[in-house]
Amino acid sequence: MWETTVDGRVLHFRLAGINNQNFIMRDDETGTWWQQVTGLALHGPLKGRQLKAVFHDELSFAIWKREQPQGRVLKPDERIAAQNKYEAADWEMRVGRMRVVEGADVDKRLAPRTLVLGVEVGEKSKAYPLDALQKQSPIVDMVGSVPVMLVSGEDRRSVRAFERTVDGRKLEFFQKTENASASGGLQLIDAETGSTWNFEGKAIAGPLAGRELKKLFVLEDYWFDWRIYHPDTSIYDIGPQ
Repeated sequence: MWETTVDGRVLHFRLAGINNQNFIMRDDETGTWWQQVTGLALHGPLKGRQLKAVFHDELSFAIWKREQPQGRVLKPDERIAAQNKYEAADWEMRVGRMRVVEGADVDKRLAPRTLVLGVEVGEKSKAYPLDALQKQSPIVDMVGSVPVMLVSGEDRRSVRAFERTVDGRKLEFFQKTENASASGGLQLIDAETGSTWNFEGKAIAGPLAGRELKKLFVLEDYWFDWRIYHPDTSIYDIGPQ
């Protein structure tokens, strides 16, 4: 997700094509072509410029609605729907059967279409296979020298990542075992203070109540695509199961 303003000028974007199975967008104002996954201008008068990222989460509607009860939802345009111009519900499945980009499967550490959760901190990046997080949530790890935590919601599909430090102190987290729906959602506990944290990264009980972890951007992507744009990425290894 990107801001559409460059040098104080609001740009309007349209789909121009697909490259490496990522959208290429063209702005109406300058005719510049932009890459969806990086926000980088690839061709045209603004070549080399970078759109500013807008932080967003990978959430199910149910969890988002619980956290944002007054939130607004973008509705499909009825005129476009009537012309059958929206993709069919099985679009993801059909794309999943397409061949990957030539040469993108050189790195055999994961199958090309493995879904990963990409995290980038400074100049370091790491890919976390989605199935690993679903088996071992939360994942307490390091990206470079930064302590991080990835956690999946009670639906096992919503994902967030955080820096797991408070006042320079590194925290270790565990998931509480009580029923998530009964407690109003997934809850975590830190080993250092015994404080309870919710899926938003906020301490809701204990010595750290009121404190909040710093969120990290997470990109859910296919392994082949993440690796193209992060050639030096490492991969989280869940270990023997």
